[in-house]
Amino acid sequence: MRKFILASFVLTAACSHKSAPPPPPPPEVAVLTLQTQPVVIVTELPARTAAFRIAEVRPQVNGVILKRLFVEGSQVKAGQQLYQIDPAPFQASYESARAALERAQAAATSSRLLAQRYKPLSEARAVSRQDYDNAVAAQDQAAADVASAKAALETARINLAYTRMFAPISGRTGRSSVTEGALVSANQATALVVIQQLDPIYVDATQASTVLLHLQRAFSEGQLKKAGDAQAEAKLILEDGSPYPLTGKLQFTEVTVDPGTGSVTLRAVFPNPQNILLPGMFVRARLEEGVNEKGLLVPQRAVAHNSRGEATVTVVGADNKAAVRVVKTDRAIGDQWLVSEGVAPGDKVIMVGIQAVRPGSVVHAHEVTPDELKPAAAGSPPQQQK
Repeated sequence: MRKFILASFVLTAACSHKSAPPPPPPPEVAVLTLQTQPVVIVTELPARTAAFRIAEVRPQVNGVILKRLFVEGSQVKAGQQLYQIDPAPFQASYESARAALERAQAAATSSRLLAQRYKPLSEARAVSRQDYDNAVAAQDQAAADVASAKAALETARINLAYTRMFAPISGRTGRSSVTEGALVSANQATALVVIQQLDPIYVDATQASTVLLHLQRAFSEGQLKKAGDAQAEAKLILEDGSPYPLTGKLQFTEVTVDPGTGSVTLRAVFPNPQNILLPGMFVRARLEEGVNEKGLLVPQRAVAHNSRGEATVTVVGADNKAAVRVVKTDRAIGDQWLVSEGVAPGDKVIMVGIQAVRPGSVVHAHEVTPDELKPAAAGSPPQQQK
């Protein structure tokens, strides 16, 4: 009986051993080998446009507006007449000042001749020395009266010229605050019209001071290189999401940090021949700040996040085993992350098949290139080299 039971056990064990399935093959994955490459550091910042030059036209004399000589919203040239103030009282003042000058000049001529006649008489003692001194003093006083009259005439001429108001700059006019018949005052608070030069135009962007410090440190440590000796280039994205066709130049960076926002202002200049950009528009500015000669880019689709919110990638080691690495992503460059820590050149990052991979498991890796991954981003499976 014991022999029968033992034989049955051995037979059952043999049958169960024969029916055990073979171990599954290693999962197939596609990997991308990381390589360093020059990466242009582009920062996208919120920005607003501002006029290149602004002129607020105000009267410099009191008077009544007789004419407005421009169309609101039109383009005007520097030196073009905009308004005409009633010149009649200023013309009268000018004529009066000119007559006063002629009177002073006549008095100066008489005083000079009198002094000239008294001089030889004084030397011959035909007149007293006092009379001659009085004549010389009268001559000097008359000369001073002439100078004063000339200054008064020049003042009257300037006031008369101020009745014709000209555009100080070329640009586009806004609304006129007065019409014909309005009484205006010299140096009044309200401008008659505002002229703005829109070509070129300023674009003011704000950047956090911490980001600026990080960039300066990267430049000083050699991690970043200046894109060139010329001014950095800038591009714009308009409010509707469309790109602005023309390229601008970064002009300067503000030297003061806003204590309320902790940011600094960057100003760029853009050509605006078609007046597409208007003052006050919200745009997004893309500034080329430098070049990372040894940038390491990882496709965004290969980056996941763990339970602590850290960015991670799964790499395949030399032993064909998968391992999870925590990486530090500095910024997005298109559809890739610029990574500064966690991976190195030559690491093989899993791009396809990561769902079937566990950390420490053996995988069968196939190499792919960035060009082969492009169809995958559009919805097609990547081509694998076997």
